Amino acid sequence: MLLFPDGVGIRNFLYSNVFKGREKELVLFHAFDTKTEQVVKDITAIQNTISIPKYSESLKEKFLRELICFARLKHNAKLVNNPTVLTNWKTHHKGLFKTLFYKFIEFASYGFSRYERILKLEKRYQKTIRDSIFYNEVREILLVKAPEKLFCSHQRGVQCAPIFAAAKDLGIETITVIYSWDNLPKARLALQADKYLVWSDCMKEELKLYYPEIASSQIFITGTPQFECYQHSENIIPKEAFYTRYNLDLNKKIICYSGDDVLTCPDDPQYLADLADELIKNNLDNEYQILLRRCPVDISGRFEKIISQYPNLIKQAPPLWNFEPNSSWTTIYPLPEDVKLLVSTVYYSDVVVNLGSTMAFDFGMFDKPCIYINYDQEEKVNPDWSVKTIYQFQHFKSMPNNNVVLWWNSKDNLVTLMAEFKSNFDIKNIRGWTEIVIEDASEASQNISNVLFYDK
Repeated sequence: MLLFPDGVGIRNFLYSNVFKGREKELVLFHAFDTKTEQVVKDITAIQNTISIPKYSESLKEKFLRELICFARLKHNAKLVNNPTVLTNWKTHHKGLFKTLFYKFIEFASYGFSRYERILKLEKRYQKTIRDSIFYNEVREILLVKAPEKLFCSHQRGVQCAPIFAAAKDLGIETITVIYSWDNLPKARLALQADKYLVWSDCMKEELKLYYPEIASSQIFITGTPQFECYQHSENIIPKEAFYTRYNLDLNKKIICYSGDDVLTCPDDPQYLADLADELIKNNLDNEYQILLRRCPVDISGRFEKIISQYPNLIKQAPPLWNFEPNSSWTTIYPLPEDVKLLVSTVYYSDVVVNLGSTMAFDFGMFDKPCIYINYDQEEKVNPDWSVKTIYQFQHFKSMPNNNVVLWWNSKDNLVTLMAEFKSNFDIKNIRGWTEIVIEDASEASQNISNVLFYDK
């Protein structure tokens, strides 16, 4: 049984080869709407599907879950001596009730500074989620379907915790994945599973560090399928078709500007404008063009003003995702065509400019350099936001050295970087970082399949 609480895992696990050829053995347990469910059936050939019952988290469940999170964040920050871990705790809430609720959690957390007490909280939470109507509904479904194993595409789905609890009580083996490279310090591991699938030995050591109660034998290094698409040449759109589709000049090189979401980088549009300004000021717009790939969930329209100012320089390749305004996360998912768009964008671009995302690894798949933005705007959208905080996040500690990417440290040093990536950039550096964070990007589907179907 495949537990998909939202559409985020569709690309990694249903567009890859993890379950190819095994569709008849699978039951998709999902929270999709009817339209999304049908699309997934059409794309994957999985026909046996069940909707997750409506889930409403009780106040007690939410309190315990959030208290565990904050207590763990405080513990993790001390554990790795990194106060930026605590930035994962939201401090501004709308409404008096929410404000008081989270203030009380912060107050209560002082009683749970010792790790043994956090583990006792975890036990109380596990007992509480078994007292709900939802738990009993899910238990009945699992009794009827009687799956041998239950696999979840994301480790932090709130409604997945009682589902995993019901499976455990029925003796069904449970397996989850750590979804992304920055997830573990954030204290949002909602699921207690029999097996955890991680990207690399680096991530395995992280899991053991933050959750020492999880035995090493429960952790399997499989890699992640999200980078396998770069291994398949059929994902590259023919050059003329790609350039024509996105109004690109065949005679110019491409700089990909990869946007983040609004919270991660509120000043994204101004950095894009800086990039365009510097290219024009130094007559590099005769050699280069900018291709903007915004964050798939960023539908704010915040780039439109900048694009309209530089219509001949900035082109767009909007992500091909199903994203309906005012809809829930369950209806947000990448279309299969977006895989080819992403691969082709990386393949035809010379370099990517970004604020600290995994796009560095995407471009590394084709031995292309990444430029990380590393300066603050004079006039910031959010005065409290700074790149100085971003690059102190714990997952950047995995960098073997500062040369794995190029650093855009001020607006006017862009030209120096352009010259550097053309002549002096050593691709061995990004390869070294990739080996630490991802390890083998080509065998993940097979490795995951081996754990799911063959490991006992």
